[in-house]
Amino acid sequence: MMWDSALFLSTLTPKFYVALTGTSSLISGLILIFEWWYFRKYGTSFIEQVSLNHISPWIGGVEENGSNSSGSSSSVSPPNSVPECKVWRNPLNLFRGAEYQRFYWATNKEPLTYYDMNLSAQDHQTFFTCEADIGKAEYEIMQTAWRERNPIVRIKAARRAIELNSECAPAYILLAEEEATTITEAEKIFKQSLKVAEMNYKKSQQIQHQGSVLEAQHRRDTNVLIYIKRRLAMCARRLGKLKEAVKIFRDLTKEVPPIMNVLNIHENLIEALLEMQAYADVQAVLAKYDDISLPKSATICYTAALLKARLVADKFSADVASKRGLTAAEMSAVEAIHRAVEFNPHVPKYLLEIKPLILPPEHVLKRGDSEAIAYSFFHLQHWKNIEGALNLLHCTWEGTFRMLPYPLERGHLFYPYPTCTECADRELLPAFHEVSVYPKKELPFFIIFTAGLCSFTALLALLTHQYPEPMGMVAKSLLNWMSLPLYYIYEKVENFLPSNLLQQLSRI
Repeated sequence: MMWDSALFLSTLTPKFYVALTGTSSLISGLILIFEWWYFRKYGTSFIEQVSLNHISPWIGGVEENGSNSSGSSSSVSPPNSVPECKVWRNPLNLFRGAEYQRFYWATNKEPLTYYDMNLSAQDHQTFFTCEADIGKAEYEIMQTAWRERNPIVRIKAARRAIELNSECAPAYILLAEEEATTITEAEKIFKQSLKVAEMNYKKSQQIQHQGSVLEAQHRRDTNVLIYIKRRLAMCARRLGKLKEAVKIFRDLTKEVPPIMNVLNIHENLIEALLEMQAYADVQAVLAKYDDISLPKSATICYTAALLKARLVADKFSADVASKRGLTAAEMSAVEAIHRAVEFNPHVPKYLLEIKPLILPPEHVLKRGDSEAIAYSFFHLQHWKNIEGALNLLHCTWEGTFRMLPYPLERGHLFYPYPTCTECADRELLPAFHEVSVYPKKELPFFIIFTAGLCSFTALLALLTHQYPEPMGMVAKSLLNWMSLPLYYIYEKVENFLPSNLLQQLSRI
């Protein structure tokens, strides 16, 4: 005999419905919490991972090449082909006293993180100290001064070092960077330190071959001299003395000491030339540094795109281009934009002012949000100076993502996008900034489904508790309505099959 749903439902009490929906809501809530935690930690849904990696192969088998459902395989990204996330010194870093400190006074927000400042302290110790400093009180003071967190303590230490030795160039650097509250003051101190650095450089140059210690001292004096010249050029750039800044930057690019590999002074030169609108000179610099064997940067890629966009941007129209197609020059500009966006996809939102800019950090992660901020902070005005350049970028930059459906697994012109950029950027950028993430992590379907199920069952439990009799009637009506197809199928089967066979089946 068939199960009688009406008899079963009549025996259920409202407490049963409350217990049922409450238990379901509790289980759904626990699943939701676990799913959300797993997604925040690993960037994917646990249920989805289990379905793709364990259930799907069991049901449908595994492809011959061992690739998963997203299309990735070992042939896409060879072992050790993706470079590690390396933090670089920002070539356009600001002055702590004259710029970062003034921002803090105006907003009461710390523009630099301790992680970023610690990296700078390590840089200063590496380039401005050496083993020849042992036993020299002023240089030993500076060795500890770079590591101090309190800026007041650092400044006092630098002043004490100068009192002990008026030729301690690293102490002048610290004062120019942190004590000077304007660029003019910083330039004045750097000019004073330049005389000291040149004198120390000439002295150590004459005795550098007399031992490894003296050779290290000369290397330190070379680093100090180059750093001071670069900061003087940046002061000139800030004060509008562009020709002076470009001359110093050009002279520095001819230097070959190891510190030059860290400073990337050619990016300072490119930015200053763009401010002068000397586009032919910018193209000449790019021809030297935009080489397949040299590391790329947002400045290199986006400046190349800007120069190509400059040739067509003023007459470009998206409507006209969609009807007649792109010309050869327009296609070249669009391809350059796609190349730049593939290298660093965070930049366009800052250039198009979709996302607000903040002061750039002292270190950047190539292809990361920190590099995008550092580039856009100074180069946004250069894009605005070229009529139609931002419009061309606006119309074309998102097309890059259609070419790269799986950017973490496959690249077009560059290596796949590194997965470590988000964590490093969060360390480099201040807490009040919303870090840009690529590719954007969307909530998996299972988290949304579990949240909906949890909310729905919780609502049922509440309604059943408040209105037990009406909810019981609603539940009976729904079950009766859902059982109608089963009754219909049973009646049809009963007409075709003999009754004794159905009785035997019901007994089983």
